[in-house]
Amino acid sequence: MKALSGLGWIYLLALFTFIFAPIAASVIFSFNSDRFPTLPLGSFTTDWYVRAFSRAEVWTAIGNSLIVAAVTSVVSTFIGFATAYTDFRYGFKFKQAYLALALLPPTLPLVIMGLAMLAWLSQVGLSGTLTGIVIAHVVLATPFAMAICRLRLSQMDPSLEAAAWNLGAGQWAAMRHVILPFCAPAIVSALCLTAAVSFDEFIVAWFVSGLNRTVPVMILEILQGNVDPQINAIGTVVFLTSMSLVIAAQVLIFRRRRDG
Repeated sequence: MKALSGLGWIYLLALFTFIFAPIAASVIFSFNSDRFPTLPLGSFTTDWYVRAFSRAEVWTAIGNSLIVAAVTSVVSTFIGFATAYTDFRYGFKFKQAYLALALLPPTLPLVIMGLAMLAWLSQVGLSGTLTGIVIAHVVLATPFAMAICRLRLSQMDPSLEAAAWNLGAGQWAAMRHVILPFCAPAIVSALCLTAAVSFDEFIVAWFVSGLNRTVPVMILEILQGNVDPQINAIGTVVFLTSMSLVIAAQVLIFRRRRDG
């Protein structure tokens, strides 16, 4: 593999600076004693963290986000794996349309998705509930799980499963002893990534959450007409949580690819 040139490293550094500079500033100001984000900085303090995480509504929102993210990751990974396995194992008419439909949700504008989810969930009585948020997030997150599982299954020799059948294993035994062990890193990676997608998602959750606010929705409500450094503290914790999940997913993917 060809190494990056000097201009390549400069471009890469500029790109990461552009992406992460606002986040780094938010982290820095979360430890700043001054109320307003201005330079020069005031003294170091953790008071904004203490104030933010001493509020009952913050812990309620965190609990809601964790519940929604956990359930979303399990359900979307299961559906994504099943969809990817169907694509891997079976050939059928309109298969390309099936795959296009499965991968469609991330391509839709989130505002349109939020309005559609609000209208549908209102009809079935789930608007404003955690179940409704989970349903909306499963629709958004499942294509990511499917993509990861498809990538892993594409590296598998299809004859391995057929060999297990010829040796007397049934379909479920072959799934348990051949397919699932081979896909285990991708499944765990999909769980991490879909949890991060759900934990960070704001627009659709804002439409369908009602009084059951998640952390991103609560942050917006605090920000409306108010400059509050507690947002920097909450945002830092959310960022670290999401990045931990994404990094764990990427490490699993690239480690398995390297081993392969």
